[in-house]
Amino acid sequence: MARHINPSRSTNKTIDALDRKRERERRFILNKARDNAPELAIILVQRLMDDHIIETNDVHAIQQGVERQLKEPADMEEFEIRLKIADIRTLVPDPNILSLYLTAYIIEDLINHPKIQDIFGDDLDVYKAVDTVLSKLKK
Repeated sequence: MARHINPSRSTNKTIDALDRKRERERRFILNKARDNAPELAIILVQRLMDDHIIETNDVHAIQQGVERQLKEPADMEEFEIRLKIADIRTLVPDPNILSLYLTAYIIEDLINHPKIQDIFGDDLDVYKAVDTVLSKLKK
């Protein structure tokens, strides 16, 4: 007797497995960022300054703000994160969710920080600078 294979069931299993894997990676990155926030904030702000993305007169204040942003997403609901990145979610294919979150923070919130003199570059420039630092979390 031949066994009947339901293609939609196997497709659903594959999709579910991919979703679980993506969720595990997302949680891993968010938790690792929270655990290493002080060091990452220093490196990230330095990269943004070296790449001439931000200009500030108080590096320490900016590092503290970035550190808070690195810690917050680990405790947030996915909806809140998706809401924050909604305007830039199509910026790059297969983006790092944390890089998108920090990019949105920089272009929407950090620009209004009293210690920021100016932010240069477009959204993609900011994302690339942020992602060069945060992509190391995957390793």
